[in-house]
Parts: sequence; C-alpha cells; structure tokens
Amino acid sequence: TDTWMSSELTEDSFKTIIPEITVQNVTQRVATVIEAPFVMKIKQNRNGMPPVGPNLDLEGYCIDLIEALARSEQFEYQVYVSKDYGDKNETDGTWNGIIGQLINKERDIAVAPLTITEDRERVVDFSKPFMNTGISIMIKKPDKTKPGVFSFMDPLDSSVWYCIAIGFLAVSFVLYFVGRFSPYEWNVVEDSKERRATTIFSISNTLWFSLGALMQQGSDISPRSFSGRVIGSAWWFFTLIIISSYTANLAAFLTIEKLVVTIESADDLVGNPTIKYGTKKTGTSWKFFEKSTIETFVRMKKEMLENADEVLFTDYHQGVKKVRESKGTYAFLLESAMNIYYGQQEPCDTMMVGDTLDTKGYGVATYLNYPLRHNINIAVLTMKEKGELIKLKQKWWFDKGQCGDQSASKETTGTQSALTLSNVSGIFHILIGGLVLSMITSSLEYFIHRKCSVWKRNISQKRYDLPVPPPPPPSRSACSSSKSKFPDTGLAWENGFTSDLGPSNEQENLMPGDSEENKREMS
Repeated sequence: TDTWMSSELTEDSFKTIIPEITVQNVTQRVATVIEAPFVMKIKQNRNGMPPVGPNLDLEGYCIDLIEALARSEQFEYQVYVSKDYGDKNETDGTWNGIIGQLINKERDIAVAPLTITEDRERVVDFSKPFMNTGISIMIKKPDKTKPGVFSFMDPLDSSVWYCIAIGFLAVSFVLYFVGRFSPYEWNVVEDSKERRATTIFSISNTLWFSLGALMQQGSDISPRSFSGRVIGSAWWFFTLIIISSYTANLAAFLTIEKLVVTIESADDLVGNPTIKYGTKKTGTSWKFFEKSTIETFVRMKKEMLENADEVLFTDYHQGVKKVRESKGTYAFLLESAMNIYYGQQEPCDTMMVGDTLDTKGYGVATYLNYPLRHNINIAVLTMKEKGELIKLKQKWWFDKGQCGDQSASKETTGTQSALTLSNVSGIFHILIGGLVLSMITSSLEYFIHRKCSVWKRNISQKRYDLPVPPPPPPSRSACSSSKSKFPDTGLAWENGFTSDLGPSNEQENLMPGDSEENKREMS
C-alpha cells in the first residue's frame, strides 16, 4: 500500500493533485433565489442612499458566501436572480429554474439554499454542503403556564419523594431498634417504690427526631450511643444535601413559566386529529414524502393530499402565516434552517419542535465539468474548518434576529427539569450505609456490654466469698446522706420520654435483657 509522509505534503505536491485553475478576466455568472435570510433585496445602503451598481441591491448569507469564494478564487462575478430552484419534468426529463440554467450553461455557479439530491446530482456538480439541514416541524408557540398550587413539589421527581419517605421511615425504625438494643441508650431511674430502666427512643420520639432533622429544625432529644450517633449523622447529612438541592431547584421552577408542547415528533402529528399539517407543494420537502416508504410518512402524505387546498402552499411565507393564524391547530413542515429563521422574526410566536425528519445539506452547484468546481469545493471546506460558515449563520440568523440570541439551542421552551433519583442517588447510598453501620455497631455494643456484665459479676462473686470484717455502726450523718448508688439520670423520666419496663434488678450493672439465672446468681 502507498504511504504519505508529512514532509512530502507540501504546497507543490497539492498542486500536482489539484491543478491551480484561474479564470481571470472572466466574469462568472452566479444564479440565486430570493429567500430570506440567504438572499434579500435592500432598499438603501449603509449611507441611507439607494444602492448603485451591480449586486449592490442584494444582501444575505449567500451573498457573503459568494464574495468569500470570489476572493478565494480571484474571479469577478455577476449575480442573476432566478424565480425557482429547479424541478424535473417527469414527462420529458427537462429541468426548470436554477438547475435548468446550469444544465444549459446559461449560468456558471448557483449559490442558494439549493438542496443536494440524487436527481440534481446526476445533472449538475455540487460542492460539499455549506450548511446541514432537514425537514422540521414548525408550530405556534403555546401560551406559557404559570406555576400551579403544588408546584413546590416539582423540583424533585416523584421517585425522589418516595425514596425520601422510605428513608424517613427507615431511619425512624433503625433509631428505635438502636434505642432498644444499645445499653447506652437506657437510663435507670428511681422513685419512692421501685427502680426502672427507661429509654427516650419510643416510636413517637424516633419519628419526631427524624422529622425535626428533615425540616432542619432539630428536636429536644438526641442519641447518646455511638451507633445512634452514626445513624443521626448520616440522616443529618442526607437532609442537608436534599434540602439544599431542593431549595436551589425550587427558585428556578417558581420563576420560569413553562411552555406545554403537545407535539414533539411526526408520530405525534399523525396521532393527533386536532392538528393539521402541510408543506410546500414543490421542492425537496414534498419529494421526500413522495418517495418515502416509511409508514408514518406515507400516512402523512396521504392526509396532506386529502386536505391539499388547506395545508399545501406555494412558498414558505404562506405556510408560516397559516401557523401564526391557526392558534395551534396547524403545523408546517419545512427545512430546519428556515424554521429557525422564522422563529427569530417578529412577532416571535413560532418555534421548532422535535428532531428533523431527515438529513440533507445545501451545496454550491455548477454545471458539469465546470473548471472551478474543485477549487470551489476546497474553498467551502476551508471556510467550514475555519468556522467562517458558523459566523455567517450567527450573523444572519441570530445577530440580525428580532427575538433575542438563541443560537445555543433550538429549545425555546424555558423548561427546568426536576431532580431525578439518578441525580441524588449518592446521598441515598450514604444514608443506607449509615443505617447498616448503625445496626452493626448497636449489635456490637449489646454483646460487648453482655460480656462485660458477666465478667463484673464473676469478680463481684469472688469478692463476696472472702471474709469481711463487720461494718462499723452507721452514723446519723451517713444514714441521712445515704442514697441509691445509681446515678441520678431521671431527667428523661421527668420529661416523660421513658418506656416502663417493670421492676429493675438489684445490682447496678444489671441491664434489661439479663437472664433469670443471672438474677438468681446476684441474689
């Protein structure tokens, strides 16, 4: 196989591949069609005076493109306006419009929104596309809807709301489990009759704790054990992220008025009996429906033919006017470049919806074997790679538009999407991890405490077996100051956050859950 070395790709080597062809002192005849914003007539120049001289009464995207090609290839030109792009007569095979003029060599070059098609490519030469386009759907902009009564729930997707509710119940349950299982969440209180072990984490209190944290208000109870603090920290971090995300998204939802669009594709048009649709009677858009074998487009063609007098028009202006006067009951099918342009013109009441139905491009056409066809093709590619074609489109579609610069996107609905579960799934993973870690830690605390209790009992039993001298007689002061050796932990009891478990054990370190055998050992 042949290989190319970068050092061999010099300017001279390119000239051997594509010979440099010039047509100096020969005025090129350029054909075009009046179609805004590609080619438009101007009534006065920059100085406010009527234009004087050839080509000075025209402006637009294609006029700038012609001038750029002329500078690149160093030729003079004269622009001739044609009435039509060119259609083929199926009876005798002849062409009219610009294509017919190129075939008959009445014109040398055609610079216009001329769609590259198979039939046209057979009779003329096309350059690489200078603009990509496709059949799109134009509808009248629907009225904006204001936020509803329950719009405050829109910032989060329904799946997120469900998961928050499940997380709330799960945290409450695990906290209740920790409060019952961990020995460090219990208090021993004493009244005049008995001593009791109590915990503040009842069902109602755990629900109140979870709700207070979710509402960023806190509560008057808090866990004391390590396992309880693990689940509390995980829940606090979860609510911090959720509330922050909700607040940030809520501001956008309450300030943006939404456009409710019912049509997003060709299938939506076919399935909506209240909306009629149509296109130009002639041109590549109608040819697309005539040749298409896709079921949706075949049905669309049939329906358009049944209502041809109402939905098919001879030019774009009539179709756009029908859309603006229809109050949402008519959709016009036209090429996306024109759709975007009309959407930028006053009264700014049309919009493009959905994706294009096909993909095609506009190209510079010449008659077959035109000497400059390769040079023009290279010039178009060079302008595309340098971004000059993008600048031209920005200039004539948006900079000169009347509805604001919307070049960044075809979307003009101003919608704001709700946060879905995938957006906040990470914080749910953290919460689940906190729940699992809390339950494991609580179990470890329980079993460690059990082991320590047994060890303390064994030590106490050995101490009781040793001879002990009789105690001295108690003094009055000692008796008066003698109280329960249990610490005063009755704050939670006095506040009512206790769960009565019945009479307590006699020994200090005997906690709920100890067996009856251990009780007898201690007695």
